[in-house]
Amino acid sequence: MRRFLFFFLLAGTMYAQTDWSKPFPPHKIAGNIYFVGSEQLATFLIVTPQGNILINSDFEATVPVIRAAVEKLGFKFSDTKILLGSHAHGDHMEGDALLKEYTGAQVMAMEQDLPALRAMRPGGKEHPIDKVLKNGDKVSLGGTTLTAHLTPGHTKGCTTWSTQTTEAGRTLDVVIVCSVGVNAGVALVNNPGYPEIVEDYRKSFAKLRTMKADVFLGAHGSFYGMAEKYALLEKGGANPFIDSTALGAYVDRMEQAFNTNLSNQQQGKGTGKAKGK
Repeated sequence: MRRFLFFFLLAGTMYAQTDWSKPFPPHKIAGNIYFVGSEQLATFLIVTPQGNILINSDFEATVPVIRAAVEKLGFKFSDTKILLGSHAHGDHMEGDALLKEYTGAQVMAMEQDLPALRAMRPGGKEHPIDKVLKNGDKVSLGGTTLTAHLTPGHTKGCTTWSTQTTEAGRTLDVVIVCSVGVNAGVALVNNPGYPEIVEDYRKSFAKLRTMKADVFLGAHGSFYGMAEKYALLEKGGANPFIDSTALGAYVDRMEQAFNTNLSNQQQGKGTGKAKGK
């Protein structure tokens, strides 16, 4: 277990060195859902009449980027009432303590990720966890409800979020995928810290295939072609983020990469990184 947690902390340090906190233009995705993250790290703002929900605080270094993005869209950072996360890696939840310090938001996290989160202590700060979530739990604020779906593999508590929003009178199903990629160096074969990792990945692929998404989003913009879709958004016309085929295509791509990675490891060819992280 210690080696497993150490990998998460080490991975966060390596990711930070790639300058993943570079700002990206904040923008409306659909309905009351907005992008307020960086070029590489996806953070989503969900606006309600009773305050706002944020998904992913990213690195501590990204928190000021998120704050600036929220304010550029005309919203108050202090109106953040709930902070959710996708999974216990530093590039997605390291900033929880700082963001809570700024906003007072209630921090919620999936129970299976608690050990990794509690070991995530940037600057020695204790990782805040105000509410522990279980698979299927619902988080509601101001008329918006999100459902937490446990999709483990990438981490034990990897959490995919689903909700609905309304755009031009149409109700849209929105799915924000945690990740089903395999990071470099992660053992799928003979992993003592996570012996059920392959079974968990396969369950998550199957679960995601049952989910309906008019709007597919993910913990990294690259999962759903953020930069390309934003460029189209700027040109006007139909909303490029509304695409009911995008989630299925992502799952197909990632499952194929997973199977290739697993086969290579079973043949003693080492570990690899699935495209799209």
